[in-house]
Amino acid sequence: MDKQSRRQVTRDYKERKVRQGVFVVRCAATGETWVGKSRNLDQQQNGIWFGLRSGGYVNRAVQAAWKTHGEGAFSFEVLEAVDAEDLSAYGRDNLLKDRDAHWRAALGAAKIVG
Repeated sequence: MDKQSRRQVTRDYKERKVRQGVFVVRCAATGETWVGKSRNLDQQQNGIWFGLRSGGYVNRAVQAAWKTHGEGAFSFEVLEAVDAEDLSAYGRDNLLKDRDAHWRAALGAAKIVG
């Protein structure tokens, strides 16, 4: 790949639109659900699964269920993608926090992080 092509690929990567929103992780074996918000929904599952596979995930309840029931019992689902392009960082964070609280209440779910 020549220098100009690399620059174009880098530019395209930096300018891509990243989906933000709220997701749920479910354990089918126990029926437990955990809801969280993300600034990058497309990469969120990889981060969570990596932490769980390595045994050091920050939420001990999720880690314990993963250890007991295994990866096959878990699923990841995007609940809502939000359009926060026109919002400031503060506005985006508040919107994500509100939607996170809404979905946790609606599903009776625990927070996945924090």
